[in-house]
Amino acid sequence: MTLLAFDWTIVIEKLILVAVVVFASLGIALYSTWAERKVAAFMQDRKGPNRAGPFGLLQPFADGAKLIFKEEIIPNSSNKWLFILGPAMAMTAALITSAVIPWGNYLDIGGRHINLQIADVNIGILYVFGAVSIGVYGIMIGGWASNNKFSLLSALRGASQAISYELAMGMALIAVLMCTGTLSLKTIVDQQMAPGHLWNICYQPLGFLIFFVCAFAECNRTPFDLSEAENELNMGYHQEYSSMKLGFYLFAEYVNMFISSAVMVTLFFGGYDVPFLNESLLSPNVAALIGIIALMVKIVIFIFIFMWVRWTIPRFRYDQLMNLGWKKLLPLALVNMLITAVVILLLHH
Repeated sequence: MTLLAFDWTIVIEKLILVAVVVFASLGIALYSTWAERKVAAFMQDRKGPNRAGPFGLLQPFADGAKLIFKEEIIPNSSNKWLFILGPAMAMTAALITSAVIPWGNYLDIGGRHINLQIADVNIGILYVFGAVSIGVYGIMIGGWASNNKFSLLSALRGASQAISYELAMGMALIAVLMCTGTLSLKTIVDQQMAPGHLWNICYQPLGFLIFFVCAFAECNRTPFDLSEAENELNMGYHQEYSSMKLGFYLFAEYVNMFISSAVMVTLFFGGYDVPFLNESLLSPNVAALIGIIALMVKIVIFIFIFMWVRWTIPRFRYDQLMNLGWKKLLPLALVNMLITAVVILLLHH
């Protein structure tokens, strides 16, 4: 009985892809902080960061260096291990979600067929939901381990908010799955690219709207940033944090925003699909490059919308937030799911 030779090139390919995706996610999140301040400045008729480097382009590095070199304080009464674990878990949960997102079709290098997706698992959407849910533990552990009643109250708010909106988000996704018949994100993109097939936004406009609103709540973005409401609960669940631990919490929000945008584009806007372009006429590498650029353009548009909403809409009260989640979005998502089921049944008969 001969042992099968292990193909190390696949492992190396995947490791390179992981490194590229992680550094790209961190780089985009880094410059999202700069872009957010520029968008806010534009909307408020001022300049925004403009001192560190041309157009303030080095400002994110200045902010990062400031956080790294700040004094690190761990409260005496805190649970030290959990206090460190909280921000680490928030950041890890934000990054691991990117593993199942198809960033492009495939590259052809030296006759090798390299898929631009870290893991094409057939339960990709369930994996995304599982990874997103871990982020709630990061908030909860950080708030509890601080041994500060305001941090704990804020963490409880954040956790209950995320759990409430995940339900409506899940229901909106079920309607998409009924239309596509698969949990694999790659297959969902391939279906949207197929001739005669439209993007899922055309079949599920209400599902997308519900998913989009829930994404704001999941990312703790205005108008749902109740877990970080400085004017209500001091500074939120990360009140006792300083230096890079605080940086991890703040940074995880921007990584989440990037990954949420990528998931929405993949599910509803054809992922790396370019409308009216026949990719089969191009070489695989050119088609992959155009696909990556198209995906990134769509993601940047969504990130801009996240920022636009932040500087346009005021924060909800907590009772309004919970009312919207349980009494508006959840029934809407259920109705959307039932309508989708009825339409599919009628079409099949």
